[in-house]
Amino acid sequence: MDHASPRDRRLDRRIPLRCSAHIRSREGKEISAECTELSVSGMTLRTSYVPDEGEVVEIVVDAQNQNVERPPLVTKMRVIRCHEIAGGQYEIGGSTVNVVG
Repeated sequence: MDHASPRDRRLDRRIPLRCSAHIRSREGKEISAECTELSVSGMTLRTSYVPDEGEVVEIVVDAQNQNVERPPLVTKMRVIRCHEIAGGQYEIGGSTVNVVG
C-alpha cells in the first residue's frame, strides 16, 4: 500500500535548480526571483512577491550556466501555493499553463 502524501507522489521528475528568474505580474510589474525547482508541469520560486492563489504570472528563467549558452525559458504559471519561508521571502509553487518561449 502506498502511504506517500499527494505532494510526495508527483508524476513529473523535479530538477533542483538555483538560477535567477523574474516574475511579470498581471499588472506588468517585474519582480526578482530564484527558480529552485523545475519540472515539465511546473516550478518552485523564491521571491519577495506574494501572488494570489490561482493568479497566472509570466516567469522568465535564466537557465544559462558557464558551459552552455541558451535563451531564457519563458512560461505562464498558475500559482498553486505560496508560503513565507523567512525574512520577507516566499516560496511559490505553480503549474505551467503554457510555454511562451
